Amino acid sequence: MGKDSKPKDSGGKGKGKQAAGGSDDSASKGKGKAGKADGLGTCTYVKARHILCEKQGKINEAYKKLQDGWLSNGDKVPPAEFAKLAAEYSECPSGKKGGDLGWFPRGKMAGPFQEVAFNTPVGVTSAPFKSTHGYHIILSEGRKN
Repeated sequence: MGKDSKPKDSGGKGKGKQAAGGSDDSASKGKGKAGKADGLGTCTYVKARHILCEKQGKINEAYKKLQDGWLSNGDKVPPAEFAKLAAEYSECPSGKKGGDLGWFPRGKMAGPFQEVAFNTPVGVTSAPFKSTHGYHIILSEGRKN
């Protein structure tokens, strides 16, 4: 399962490129169980919320609240709770809407943001990551073609 994709890349970066270039492999994997085999990288649209902070310390503080409340127990963060933290911490205008970015197509968001958004399973919260705009946490809410 993971053996096919890991020798080619040294982490999660190659997965998005591999899925985009090798859709036959991804499509067959997408018919399996949920999680990594839920069509990640093959969908055309993603629905997501995010928290954006200029400073790494601030995004880490928000992520710690997510960990303490849900992630450390293996629970998924409810969208309403993520929205409260986005309203409190996010420096993006979307923070006023609970970080809601709505549905967006592949190719609309820049580099690392798109990669994480399209490779985070539905209902899962990403770890903090850096883009050209600052530091983000993403909550994936849906995917469709």
